[in-house]
Amino acid sequence: MPVIKSETVSAKNKAGGKGEIQITHLLTKKEMVGQCEMFAKVVIPPGASIGAHYHYGNSETYHILQGTAKYNDNDKFYEVTAGATTYCGDNEMHGIENIGEEDLIFIALIIKNPA
Repeated sequence: MPVIKSETVSAKNKAGGKGEIQITHLLTKKEMVGQCEMFAKVVIPPGASIGAHYHYGNSETYHILQGTAKYNDNDKFYEVTAGATTYCGDNEMHGIENIGEEDLIFIALIIKNPA
């Protein structure tokens, strides 16, 4: 079984959000074979966020592993916690903010729409 070396990057004010987040890419473009744009673990510290943004030509799913967040689903807001899964389809908008006292940790998957 091959072990894939992950890469962690920092992003400040992601999509107009607040603060600095960490994104650990779990698969490279090679492993995603053109089907996905991202498969990653995201860590958002308390008070930080990913701003509201649209998806065009793809969809994005978050699976919450730890923490409490305010999730923006096309300007409808929901509180999400560990175990919740969110979905943002093509031509839709979403964002997420850590409203808890611990790091918000989730898996993010961006899948390309079929051509």
